[in-house]
Amino acid sequence: MEYNAQIKNRIKRVEGQLRGIVRMMEQAEDCKDVITQLSAAKTALDRSVGLIVSMNLVECVRDSHESGESTEALVKEAVNLLVKSR
Repeated sequence: MEYNAQIKNRIKRVEGQLRGIVRMMEQAEDCKDVITQLSAAKTALDRSVGLIVSMNLVECVRDSHESGESTEALVKEAVNLLVKSR
């Protein structure tokens, strides 16, 4: 699978969020603010996982249809990846 610029930018944004969180901790920011930012970073990662899994699933299903293979196993694998990421 090729990861496009959109996906890479999402991950870079999360990376920036995490650096900001470390700075907040070093500056002894309020616990609630740190947790809020951690939650935002986690949500961004969860959404990135969902996007990557869905893009990959679409690609795999398309390839399976072209080769006449069943897509049931692919869908199960995608669901398992999503469940595992939680």
